[in-house]
Amino acid sequence: MTRTARGGLVTALTWVLVLVFFFPVFWMIINGFKPESIASSIHPKVFFSPVTTGYQLAMDRGMKGYLLNSVTASVTATIIAVVLAIPAAYALSIRRVKNVEGALSFFISTRFMPMAAVVLPLYIILKNLGLLDNIYMLAVVYGAVNLPVTVWMMRSFFLEVPFEIVEAARVDGAGLYREIVRIVLPLVLPGVASAALICFIFSWNEYFLATLLTSNAARTTPPFLGSFVDGRGQFLAVLSAAATIAALPVILAGWVAQKQLVRGLSMGAIK
Repeated sequence: MTRTARGGLVTALTWVLVLVFFFPVFWMIINGFKPESIASSIHPKVFFSPVTTGYQLAMDRGMKGYLLNSVTASVTATIIAVVLAIPAAYALSIRRVKNVEGALSFFISTRFMPMAAVVLPLYIILKNLGLLDNIYMLAVVYGAVNLPVTVWMMRSFFLEVPFEIVEAARVDGAGLYREIVRIVLPLVLPGVASAALICFIFSWNEYFLATLLTSNAARTTPPFLGSFVDGRGQFLAVLSAAATIAALPVILAGWVAQKQLVRGLSMGAIK
C-alpha cells in the first residue's frame, strides 16, 4: 500500500470515527425539535416538521434557575481550584518542597476514593452546619474534589518553565509574589486555561454530589435533567431539548478557549 493510499485510509477512518461519536449528539439535537410523539416513537424519523415545544417546556419547568446554579457552582469551583493549585503546583515544581513524590501521591490518592464513601460524613457535616442546599458550599466541595487533578496538571506546565528565567528574576530582586505572578504565570497561561476549563467541565457535569447535597435552592442542571425520567416514562423530546441547552455552555467555553486548550494540553509533549 502506497503512502498516499495509507493516508487516505487513515483520513477516511478518522471521519468515520468522528461521525460515530458525533451521531448521538446530532440525534439529541434534532430530537429536541421533534414533537414528543415522534421523538418517543420506536420508528425514528429524520424528516419532520420542527417545533420548539421541548425547549418551551424545559424553560417552563424552571431550567433557567438550574442553569444559573450550575454557572455559579462551576465558576466558583474553578476559581477556588485554580487559585489554590497555582501555589501548590509552584511549590511542587519550581520551589520544590521536601518529599515531592509523597505529596503528589497524596494529592492523587484523594481521587481514588469512591465518592459514595465520603458523601455520608460530608452530608452530616453540612447538615450540622446548616449548609445543605447551599450553592456556594457545593462550589467549595467541587473545588476541593477537582483540586488534585488541577495541581497535577499545573505542575506539568510549571515544569516546562526554564529555570534560568526564574533565576534571573531572583537575581533582579523579584520576591515570591512577583516571581509567580509577573514571571512564571504569563509563561504557563495556556496550561492554566486548559486546567481551568477541565475543572469547569468536571464541575458542570457533576451529578452525584449535586443530587445528594441539594434539594431545591441549589440544585444544578444534571439532577434537573434526571427529573424528566419518572414513573410515567421518558419524555425524550423535552429531555433532548434540555440536554442540548445544558451542553451549550461547555461547548461554547471549549470553542472560545480551544486555542489555549490545545496549547496547554500540548505543553511538554515535545522534548
